[in-house]
Amino acid sequence: MSSLAQPAAANLVQSVDWLAIAPPTLAALVALAVLVADLFLAERRKALLGWVAVAGLAASALLLLPLLDGDRATFCLAGDADVCSYSADRFTLVVQFLVLGGALLTALLSVTALKDADRRLPEGEYWFLLLSSAAGAALLPAARDLATLIVALEVASLPAFALVGIRHGDRKSSEAALKFFLSSVTATAVSLMGVSFVYACTGTLYLTQVADRIQHVDGQFHTLAQTGVVLTLVGFAFKTAAVPFHFWVPDTYVGAPLPIAAYLSVVGKAVGFTGLILVTVVAFPSYADVWGPALAVLAALTMTVGNVGALRQRATRAYSAVRLLAWSSVGQAGYLLVPIAAAGYSDDPRRTIGSTLAYALMYAAVNLGAFAVAALVGRTHSANRLADYRGLSATNPLAALLMAFFLLCLAGLPPGVIGLFAKVTVFSAAVDAGLGWLAVVMAVNVVIALYYYLQWTALLFRAPEGDPVRHRLPAPLTAAVTLTGALGIALSGAPQLVLRFAGTTLF
Repeated sequence: MSSLAQPAAANLVQSVDWLAIAPPTLAALVALAVLVADLFLAERRKALLGWVAVAGLAASALLLLPLLDGDRATFCLAGDADVCSYSADRFTLVVQFLVLGGALLTALLSVTALKDADRRLPEGEYWFLLLSSAAGAALLPAARDLATLIVALEVASLPAFALVGIRHGDRKSSEAALKFFLSSVTATAVSLMGVSFVYACTGTLYLTQVADRIQHVDGQFHTLAQTGVVLTLVGFAFKTAAVPFHFWVPDTYVGAPLPIAAYLSVVGKAVGFTGLILVTVVAFPSYADVWGPALAVLAALTMTVGNVGALRQRATRAYSAVRLLAWSSVGQAGYLLVPIAAAGYSDDPRRTIGSTLAYALMYAAVNLGAFAVAALVGRTHSANRLADYRGLSATNPLAALLMAFFLLCLAGLPPGVIGLFAKVTVFSAAVDAGLGWLAVVMAVNVVIALYYYLQWTALLFRAPEGDPVRHRLPAPLTAAVTLTGALGIALSGAPQLVLRFAGTTLF
């Protein structure tokens, strides 16, 4: 009897590839270490927690290097090694690099922000929440079943709610956290309902098995399957801030600490788009005729509403610089949606996704750079208006030049060659998929965006009004501005590296 039981029990034991799961695992362990250390450190020494967090995120990013030699997978189905819950393939590594790199730059911005807050922000909780969110965001691109995907999404999102509202007694912060929380919880509820419908029709949560079984659903379950697909996609559209699910973005960015606004604009967006790619291209390729046109319309609406919203910002309005970056991020989300929509019309959808990853890498570097300069100006102008950037070249020439470079990259103008390259790549994906109308909408929106990006750039080099205010650059802020600037300049010199790194064949 015991000899028969042993093989059965052995089938339930899964071997764990610890190297494959090391990057998100290390981030989670450092989060716990920071939380425990906060209990024992004196107030004057709690600044050390920030540097522990920075070191932990840097180490997590370095752990991606040993994984470059080949695809790895773990937590696989007993008896079928090809069906796994966690996969460290090329797609996973690219997104994890983006997520951990973005979290690292956010941590550098946060070191200065927490010091300037003069203990008005709880340091231990702040770093624990940031690292926890980064761990969830790094887990999500590796998820290859719907349960892990939803859990990773919530691990990335739940700490972000608290980070947005972490400034106690601040009405804007509390309001922003509430809007963000309600919209995100709604998205999760919709996604979970969609996932439950898909599971009811297919009997599995593994993405590859869902893709195979959903094509052969009994006729009586066909409507249920379609509803599940649509609800799952709607839930992830909330996370990407696609129109009409974008209403929380401007107020959330204004109410959150500026480093967290930067984090949400890059890492939060990467989480949403990664989930969207996995459910469309991997789980529901047979429903491309449903999600392809739907995402194309969403892309057109999102880029148009985002750019028009940015265009309406007035230079003298409080927080107009942050609001412009928020609306700009909505517009950029529209561009990021274009290749995913094009994948629904492509014979090789997984190849088309490389354009989204290339654009996301460019956007992450230059948008974090723009937020870093905004954090610099915000140290002396708490309202962070566009008018506060007038004459920045007279007080801090390097910051002004880099901000101009970041804005030109976002606009897609030389010398921001990487921005131009990324937009051409996305534009080509739309044209190759036969979405000529979407390419035209994108071209019109690029022209609209040129106006407000160039208007902001011109402000940097105008004569300052009144006595110029000197902006002192602390070391962490200097490192963040320098790293993003160096990355943007290097990629503008060799833009083909982005597409090569993103990969033309994924998964």
